[in-house]
Amino acid sequence: MEFRGMTDITFLDGGLGQEINNRSTQDSAHPLWSVKVMFEEPDIVIATHKDFIRAGARVITMNNYTATIPRMTRHGFGDQFHAAHQLAAELVNKAIHQAQTEFDQEIDVNIAGCLPPIAASYVASAALNYDDSYDQYSQLIEIQAQHVDVFLAETISNITEAKAALAALKAAGQKCFIGLTLSDDLSNSLRSGESLEAAIDQLGSEGVDGVCVNCSFPEAVDTALPLLAASGLRFGGYANGFTSIEGLAPGTTVDNLEARQDLPPAAYARHALGWAEAGATIIGGCCEISPEHIAFLHKSLCDAGYNPAKLV
Repeated sequence: MEFRGMTDITFLDGGLGQEINNRSTQDSAHPLWSVKVMFEEPDIVIATHKDFIRAGARVITMNNYTATIPRMTRHGFGDQFHAAHQLAAELVNKAIHQAQTEFDQEIDVNIAGCLPPIAASYVASAALNYDDSYDQYSQLIEIQAQHVDVFLAETISNITEAKAALAALKAAGQKCFIGLTLSDDLSNSLRSGESLEAAIDQLGSEGVDGVCVNCSFPEAVDTALPLLAASGLRFGGYANGFTSIEGLAPGTTVDNLEARQDLPPAAYARHALGWAEAGATIIGGCCEISPEHIAFLHKSLCDAGYNPAKLV
């Protein structure tokens, strides 16, 4: 991996799944979220990937967040598990190739595979045990590995699931970047109630390559910065723009959630600049953070002297 100085920033994309869902012509969201949209409106996925590339993202994540065996089986799509991952890979590559033609430039990005919470987002009590999580993550890694440059385990709400993802990635010879989702009360706690400090310590001792706070309030990322910076690990943040996640129980849909009205691109970029000033080198967005947000923070950080860099 090339050397990166303190002024290099890896720009992730934004809230891919929610952006795809918001662009869909479907009357309401499905529990499988953007994966359901992908099967019915694949051109929306391609267009969304391209818009994040245009915005300056150097890491483009596959659209497979809800494509886990338990989630797909629960909602009647278990027999399309392999098809979902294959289609996600095809669409992200189409987007990159189309972007190269349309933008008339070489597009130098990493494709990231996604390792999501296996059973449900935000609800730590719904998580599988360590062994079952490890098995599920191993299957997800195997099915994605040939298509991606790096993996992001993201929106992980508890230490057990994080450690299972890390172990599965290490067993497969892959680098491991973990995104942890934090409580909205700004207590530096995972949504399980476990402390962020304990999570960082355990993941660091087991060889994680980087830790981020993701799909949490940007203010939660702000609060977590001292712990992240003190860890000595590569770290970053990609926050969401929801008012709350309390309405999203397992099996329900994002129609129960609302976007904040006080987080336009300029406001989000101010948070991101603070993360970079604290030493964060991985910055992007999660749900409700649009290509416009990423474009604004990309310009703001580049204007401040930071240089774009890939993750690996």
